[in-house]
Amino acid sequence: MQPRPPFSLYFLLLLLLTAAVTTTTTTAHNITHILASHPEFSTFNHYLTTTHLAAEINSRTTITVCAIDNAAMSEILSKHLSIYTLKNILSLHVLLDYFGAKKLHQITNGTALAATMFQATGTAPGSSGFVNITDLKGGKVGFGVKGNDGSLDSHFVKSLEEKPYNISVIQISKVLTSGVAEAPTPGPSELNITGIMSAHGCKQFADALLANAEAAKTYEDSVQGGLTVFCPLDDPFKAFLPKYKNFTVANKTAFLEFLAVPVYESLDMLKSSNGLMNTLATDGDRKFDLTVQNDGQEVTLKTKINTVKITGTLIDEQPVAIYTTDKVLLPNELSKAAPTPAPAPAPEEAADSPKAPKKKGGKKDAPASDSYSPADSPADDAADQTADDNAGVMVGGARFLAIGLSLCLGVLLL
Repeated sequence: MQPRPPFSLYFLLLLLLTAAVTTTTTTAHNITHILASHPEFSTFNHYLTTTHLAAEINSRTTITVCAIDNAAMSEILSKHLSIYTLKNILSLHVLLDYFGAKKLHQITNGTALAATMFQATGTAPGSSGFVNITDLKGGKVGFGVKGNDGSLDSHFVKSLEEKPYNISVIQISKVLTSGVAEAPTPGPSELNITGIMSAHGCKQFADALLANAEAAKTYEDSVQGGLTVFCPLDDPFKAFLPKYKNFTVANKTAFLEFLAVPVYESLDMLKSSNGLMNTLATDGDRKFDLTVQNDGQEVTLKTKINTVKITGTLIDEQPVAIYTTDKVLLPNELSKAAPTPAPAPAPEEAADSPKAPKKKGGKKDAPASDSYSPADSPADDAADQTADDNAGVMVGGARFLAIGLSLCLGVLLL
């Protein structure tokens, strides 16, 4: 009888199997589903969805949600604040770190400052978007907005759900708020979208939009009905500026309008949709469309020229959403000069007639100066496509590896 392999070999195969399986799985959470099993938090849950904070929470990998029950929510709702101001207040209840019940009672030095989703929006001046968490006497843990006179009038009540170190949902006794968070927030018609872009890494694009009165007005007129902008970050747009400056005025307008769609699209909506999308520049046979493609949490935008990734959210407050992209998305319509109709064939010349003199140089007309060719598109687009393909192979390979190792282990155990 053949001797069995040593136990250490079994153990090694188990480790490899675990690693392979881990590479094919991701940890996900859904705050709406978590809170749905706790009806006493239905109002808080409703407003997380209405303000689109739920989608932002679900997109984070390490987060703590400080939920408040229906009775505590009624206190803030009685102030009849706008939905935009309410979003700022609820953003203070989303901590960008993991705080389970155990960690809350074992805070280093007894106190900690936690950044919130309100701080991450960039609209909170200074450190007003931080929450102070302090371990108090008698086993209590106090919560208070930084700079709010040091008040810690909200306390930890209980843990609702914990997935270390992914998401912790806890109950606190009172609403966390401040004068800054409750300050009136402009509605969509009052939003300064170029100001938001300039303040958050898209100044080059914002300046180009401000310099083009027609495109700027198109953006402004679209805000009320819905507007989603895909704003290139400063570095890639700065690299594209030499080509952009060679565009005609009409093509500059079309290009700027191409980077926005005339409907509101939350990140969740983009993640659940694939396919063509018209833009502000779409006009009859000049389609100026783009393709949305998502893979899990990653959203990409494509044309025949190149592919870009959505890298961040500047604002997502219905009816306006502005996202940053890692590169400049290039429309198909400006990839080359418009084709020139072929000239009509010349009448056949008589044998004795003199031939017309040839043009010097014999070169074809140069393409319009405001065009770019596919060769002008960023060189790393092909690399991006290769990387995407490789990623698919890697994930598929990991799955086959897991299956193969399982079979090997089964054979060895026989």
